[in-house]
Amino acid sequence: MTAARRPRTGRLSAAARGALADIGPIRDNPDYRRVWLGQSVSAIGQQMTAVAVAVQVWDLTGSTFATGLVGLFSLGPLIAFGLYGGAVADRVDRRKLGLIGSAGLAVVSAFLAAQALLGLGVVALLYAAVAVQAAFFALSSPARSSMIPRLVPRHQLPAANALNTISMNLGMTVGPMLGGILIGAYGVRAAYLVDTVAFGATLYAMWRLPAMRPLAADGGAADGGRADGGAADGGRADGGAADASGGERRRASVLDGLRFLRDQPNLRTSFLADLAAMIFGLPRALFPAIAVGFYGGGPGTVGLLVAAPAVGALAGALFSGWIGKVHRHGLAVLAAVCAWGLSIAAFGLVRELWLGLLLLAAAGCADTVSMIFRNTMMQVAAPDEMRGRLQGIFIVVVAGGPRLGDFESGTVASLWSPTVSVVTGGLACVAAVLLLAARRPAFLRYDARHPTP
Repeated sequence: MTAARRPRTGRLSAAARGALADIGPIRDNPDYRRVWLGQSVSAIGQQMTAVAVAVQVWDLTGSTFATGLVGLFSLGPLIAFGLYGGAVADRVDRRKLGLIGSAGLAVVSAFLAAQALLGLGVVALLYAAVAVQAAFFALSSPARSSMIPRLVPRHQLPAANALNTISMNLGMTVGPMLGGILIGAYGVRAAYLVDTVAFGATLYAMWRLPAMRPLAADGGAADGGRADGGAADGGRADGGAADASGGERRRASVLDGLRFLRDQPNLRTSFLADLAAMIFGLPRALFPAIAVGFYGGGPGTVGLLVAAPAVGALAGALFSGWIGKVHRHGLAVLAAVCAWGLSIAAFGLVRELWLGLLLLAAAGCADTVSMIFRNTMMQVAAPDEMRGRLQGIFIVVVAGGPRLGDFESGTVASLWSPTVSVVTGGLACVAAVLLLAARRPAFLRYDARHPTP
């Protein structure tokens, strides 16, 4: 009897292993492994700093309006420098740009620690620090994201993007928790100091990378220099790095990126699908009202509502082993965004907290699936010399979309009710997805084995 059960147990174990995130990119690529670990540590530190800034502004002012201004001071630099950083990333050595951005972020965290240790208590300094911090992040983020296809083989890109999603959501969940513990025990200065030290991991990872100049369409450096500082590419996702001393010099501009996106229907559709999800299906501005009106809760309930999508997103990334087997990425993106919209619409109808949290977690899981496939499409279908600008536009979508969603959901709720706002928003997201599918049927047939932008 026991012997007969052993093979079945082995099969179940193999199936369980296959469901978990594929760690092949970390195992097989030392450069990517260092970058991923550095990014994970820094993401936790940055979220600790975000909590510390909000706590310090509240302690200094006692004003929710003043605390809310922290987000406003970061939004402008995120949009402006996101677009500019994408253009710069398509013109210079991305490794150096990543180093500069990470070093700048470390300096800002050190400044925040210094002002806390000195007890300056000047809110304007905190706002200025947040703005500079957002600028450095937006300037370097397109460069870091554009390097991923140069660090792993093409067939590992979906797995690498799933791992990046795990890193991001670990920061969003573990960072605030650790930040709260540290701040409660030692004050905001402790969170700032830990964040400053954490950037050492990212700086080390960037320092160890070879030079990474953008590649032109012919495989050479877009600016006419060496693409990789002489390092062998080893069959990376962009097909290798070659010398292109006679290559045409191009001025990488923001407008070039927007024009490229306009003329590439598959990539444009992936951006529009994400905007539909963020604008119509993200009722985060209503969470305080929902906590009271739906569940009779308070600030603790609001915290649970905010955390639930991140928990679902982390779970979706952890159990993403199946993603590498999917080739119809366009269909997967639209199906995931549709699942997001349906989950949000159902959330607006339930009045049991556990069920509402479960639906928000399901929405977060669907968002992770969509993000993995969208990032993979952008990294594979777009030429290397355009990836920085597309990543810059992506930052604008990520930063601006939720803010537009806050306005949309808040306006509808004020005209009717939170229930109407959440339900109609989720259904509008689904309708937008169906409209995109009808207007761009070729997107549904997009095959990662034969990528076309």
